[in-house]
Amino acid sequence: MTVLLAQLYALMCLATVAFQLLLIAGLPLGEYTQGGQRKGALPPSGRVLAALSILLLAFMALSILSAAGFAGGFWPRWTGWGAVGLSAMTCTLNWITRSRKERRLWAPITTVMLALAAYVMIMAA
Repeated sequence: MTVLLAQLYALMCLATVAFQLLLIAGLPLGEYTQGGQRKGALPPSGRVLAALSILLLAFMALSILSAAGFAGGFWPRWTGWGAVGLSAMTCTLNWITRSRKERRLWAPITTVMLALAAYVMIMAA
């Protein structure tokens, strides 16, 4: 069960990576990310942040998969707790953003992601 939930978490990370790629490609989704301060496409600096987000999401997905024992548990356990911390920070920021569109889209998603990551880490102890 823990591996399945870790896989679901990783799938949600992958879906978020897809969203970040759309931002980098210039789709007009600025109101749904980075505080919703930009309508339309993100400027170059916002696209760089989206690219950095992809790296963090990959780290988070791999950390939780490893903690669940997927593929033999290839990373130290503390990396999973790092992913939980990043998920908690992301979740909090999405709940407190001024952007109603961002909050409506990402707050529920990041809440589920946080719950999944925390559950995996607690159960994989």
